[in-house]
Amino acid sequence: MTALDIDGTLVDHRGVTSPRVVSAVNRLIEAGSTVVIATGRAFLDVKPIVRQLMLPPGPMVASNGAVVIDAPPMEITRKVTFDPADVIHRVHELAPTACIAVEDIGKGFRLNKLFPRDELHGRMSLESIDTLCASPVTRVIVRDPNSQEQDFLRLADQIGMHGVSYAVGWSAWLDIAPKGVNKATGLAFVADEMGVDAKDVLAVGDGRNDLEMLRWAGRGVAMGDASWEVKEAADDVTANFEDDGAALELERWSCFARREQRELRTA
Repeated sequence: MTALDIDGTLVDHRGVTSPRVVSAVNRLIEAGSTVVIATGRAFLDVKPIVRQLMLPPGPMVASNGAVVIDAPPMEITRKVTFDPADVIHRVHELAPTACIAVEDIGKGFRLNKLFPRDELHGRMSLESIDTLCASPVTRVIVRDPNSQEQDFLRLADQIGMHGVSYAVGWSAWLDIAPKGVNKATGLAFVADEMGVDAKDVLAVGDGRNDLEMLRWAGRGVAMGDASWEVKEAADDVTANFEDDGAALELERWSCFARREQRELRTA
């Protein structure tokens, strides 16, 4: 099995992947590996990438592991929720100007104010803070375009609440999920369903929300332009994104998969 992050690994800031990455992904599928997208994105934001990569129907891990989906057609096979009330009120107290959203799986988001253009997709329902707190959710997203990444690292420390997990994104973006839920737990669910051992999984990523995934996989590979803590969590480091680092690793892994297939056939 091959687990792939999207942003900064497969696609650039415009959401575009390179022909070499598409070719490497499809060679890997032909070699017998199941390719599983593992992303912080909501399912709606994964669909364009699936089309670009020409992936066959199968499992994908979205929302930083809180949601596992088989698609197409969309079937939610795992959903982990938590009561967001305390954390939303705490965030609103510490960062009153921040945008706060909760995910409506496969449909869109409920939020207290609009996020910057094209950062969220689907149906947007503007609601009060109290309404956002009213029912269990898979995650809470916090965004402040006027803040910096370091501000949100401090915000995560200040929240200091038990029962939730945090992932600070590439910008002033904070994902808050149920405690212990991350890409690795979502992938472990998929691997168990497929009868795949973690040691037989390749994972490639570049962000802080990839740390657990890279440690869990039998081979965790960080992109060359990932931060130092991501590289420390990985078994190896490939080339930078602009140098098709993901494709280089996938090409190597597909050769390994083909060799394994030949050995099984001749055994």
